[in-house]
Amino acid sequence: MTYIPYEPPPNDFEMESRHARAALFGFLGFLLAFGLAASRFDLLTIARGLGAVIVSPDILINDYASIAGMGPAFVNSALCVFVAICIIRLSRVAVSGPVIAAVFTIAGFSLFGKNIVNIWPGIFGAWLYSIASRRPFGENIIVALFGTALAPLSSEVAFGLGIQAPWNVAVAVAVGAVAGFLISPIARHALDFHRGYNLYNIGFAAGLIGTVAMSGLSAFGVPLAGGFHWAVLGPLPVLPYLAAFFAALIIAGMILDPRWPAAYRRILSSPGRLVSDFVRYYGLGATFVNMGVMGLLASGVVLAIGGSWNGPVIGGVLTIVGFSAFGKHPRNVLPPMLGAAAMAVVSNYGIDKPASQLAVLFASTLAPVSGEYGPVAGFAAGMTHLVLVQVVGTLHGGLNLYNNGFAGGLTAGLFLPVLEWLREWRRHEV
Repeated sequence: MTYIPYEPPPNDFEMESRHARAALFGFLGFLLAFGLAASRFDLLTIARGLGAVIVSPDILINDYASIAGMGPAFVNSALCVFVAICIIRLSRVAVSGPVIAAVFTIAGFSLFGKNIVNIWPGIFGAWLYSIASRRPFGENIIVALFGTALAPLSSEVAFGLGIQAPWNVAVAVAVGAVAGFLISPIARHALDFHRGYNLYNIGFAAGLIGTVAMSGLSAFGVPLAGGFHWAVLGPLPVLPYLAAFFAALIIAGMILDPRWPAAYRRILSSPGRLVSDFVRYYGLGATFVNMGVMGLLASGVVLAIGGSWNGPVIGGVLTIVGFSAFGKHPRNVLPPMLGAAAMAVVSNYGIDKPASQLAVLFASTLAPVSGEYGPVAGFAAGMTHLVLVQVVGTLHGGLNLYNNGFAGGLTAGLFLPVLEWLREWRRHEV
């Protein structure tokens, strides 16, 4: 089947970009309002929580809701989103599907691993890469924002290795900048391995860099200082607010584009393979509807598997919502998510384990596999993803926050030759 995307006229896209930017500020307001309310507007509590977040080694899994509370965690998320929006604005980049995905991903992972301090070295490194390449920073802004996946590397160097001040800060900035510099060229070549069937491509590239960094630390016998933090929380404190936000997205999409049903049907027919910019191809209205629907769907999945409503799980939901402007929709995410859940249930890993709960959500990175090759292929890819994600984290020691992106890249790269062979075999058989 040939998919002919709808691309609005330039003026319409510019107007939709302004609406999308306004929506990002609305999202920022939601994060900040919830964080303040959850902290009962106690600024001292928020300040102490942010301090604990900033100085903690952030290797996986470091749930900010566990070490600082849900309020400071959401305020930290709001601050990181504010930084991302300002950088996007200063770079004069139009707000499209990839930008929305990057902002929501930063918001989600700022609940467990990214903070207002450790995101800067990687962004600085990406800026240096743009200078060295003699290209505008705006052309590299998406990689710069997603590249904050390696933020724990700076935190670990600064607060986990015992380096005396102020050298710990200087070394942390230098190491983080090198990682941010390298991730741009590596990500471009990493894309060739899975050919766009792993939506978290930066996670795959960051996994490679994190593996090299971890190997270097191990070679000199340097242990990582991070610990495991995972809050066990019920849905009532946060789910009603998330559901209201997702419903607001759906309503906003319907208002923005009265013709959204036709555009949304085309989204549901899209394979979702990188690069699938739903805003540019199908319009902001249908994209907002898809984001809201996916938020409710992801929340339903968390309820179904009995997930804990803590920082990492909410981060997974927000990441899914963001990528619902950049490749994900209900038809292509459900097969890999169901495959991951099924494998967790039948294997020794169990669906109640933190890594399994996150893998079920983040297996949606393989949505293009089911979108292109069908639900059976997507289901099998999700099962394989669950197995791989449980072990690949040891390679980078948790320094790469997008561990599922690393596993997803490996899964897609392994599956594609087999799926292509099967497609060719069926053609010859017919």
